[in-house]
Amino acid sequence: MNEPKPSIKPPSDYSGMAIASILMIGIGWYGLFRLITTREPLIDARWLFFLLLHIAITGTTIPLARYLNIRLTPITRPLPGTDVIVRQSVWAGTYVVTLAWLQLIRVLTVPIMFFIALAFVVIEVFLRTREISR
Repeated sequence: MNEPKPSIKPPSDYSGMAIASILMIGIGWYGLFRLITTREPLIDARWLFFLLLHIAITGTTIPLARYLNIRLTPITRPLPGTDVIVRQSVWAGTYVVTLAWLQLIRVLTVPIMFFIALAFVVIEVFLRTREISR
């Protein structure tokens, strides 16, 4: 009746990913803060804004993607590696930067947000399905 639950221990390379995430969060958000408070919005600052925003969002979503992958992976399957978690976080960063760019040129609407998110989700599902089948 009381069966012992198998322990799900994350791979050891997750610690390196956590350190990289902390660095990306610090560099990205601090850089954005400094950029927004000290620079005029010229073309070089805009490109730097997109770069720092991507770094900040990617670093911030790494722990969330790791948690969701560990929590939602069935016990019968192996846990996804750091490459999958980082890729999913990069998707999130790319999504936010794309939305910021579209808002900058004033063409962002809710349907566009939905279909861009749907495209990213479909691509990720195809990639995960291909990885799992191997």
